Amino acid sequence: MNSIKKIGVFTSGGDAPGMNAAIRAVVRSALSKKIEVMGILNGYVGMIENKMIPLQMRDMANIIQRGGTILKTGRSAEFMRPEYRKIAAQNLKNQGIDGLVCIGGDGSFRGAQALWAEHQIPVVGIAGTIDNDVFGTDDTIGFDTAVNTALSSIDKIRDTADSHDRIFIVEVMGRDSGWIASQVGLAGGAEEILTNDNILPVDKIVENLKNSRARGKTSSIIITAEGQKPGRAYDLSEAIRKKSGLDAKVCILGHQQRGGSPSAHDRILASRLAYAAVEALISGRHNTMIGIQADKLVEVPLEIVTTNQKAGDKSLINLARLLSV
Repeated sequence: MNSIKKIGVFTSGGDAPGMNAAIRAVVRSALSKKIEVMGILNGYVGMIENKMIPLQMRDMANIIQRGGTILKTGRSAEFMRPEYRKIAAQNLKNQGIDGLVCIGGDGSFRGAQALWAEHQIPVVGIAGTIDNDVFGTDDTIGFDTAVNTALSSIDKIRDTADSHDRIFIVEVMGRDSGWIASQVGLAGGAEEILTNDNILPVDKIVENLKNSRARGKTSSIIITAEGQKPGRAYDLSEAIRKKSGLDAKVCILGHQQRGGSPSAHDRILASRLAYAAVEALISGRHNTMIGIQADKLVEVPLEIVTTNQKAGDKSLINLARLLSV
């Protein structure tokens, strides 16, 4: 017999296109099974401050195409402390919430795991982050949209680079992950792709640029992930200038990669993951993440998700270098 009568849904960490599609699927899937849904505002902050609202079918109208998250999101330093997690757990219990769907990244999942370990609140996670850096899933909500947003800008930059015979360094998001950089680099025909697991010495970059020019190429695109220091592209540009005298223009795409209407791929992915998350809670499975591997839905324990790091795909970088010759 199903013991879940009311669930809470929240978004946490950085926003990602497709989060609203996931919220919509959670709410409508649960309500179709006569399960009430509470929306928790501002992620873990809303749990601590008891900011929760009931969600109905009509509240989900016309949100599948919207970027961002109607529930708002953010990070909570307070939630990292046990005493505030206790407050959050008590608020959830006072609201009658029997389980949670957490939409976020691995940091959000660590918080969800703590709620279960310390207060036995069932949680199922679905990965929503443009970085695609969550272990245990091939894809995350928002990644496809972010790649296509960045690619659209890179296509435009290449027109200018070609017209002026210039080198452009384009910085994309990705603090610890190079997935956006590697995919947009390959799709955009970049000559070099720099990520946290593909670091090239400046001398090597200069050598490759000069070899390209010797072969008759008059313009080049270098893609770099922002890493721990957003704006690192300016440092790279200056280093190239000092080493070679080549003038490399810089374009930092920044937070525009987070926004915008989600792609069809992200809307479909969000809907599939969210429905499966509700089904898992109803079936008594929790402290797990719904992911996707080889286009099949999978469940991965949050302990495994949060204690492992997803590696980048260097084969994409090697292929991009080969095809850009």
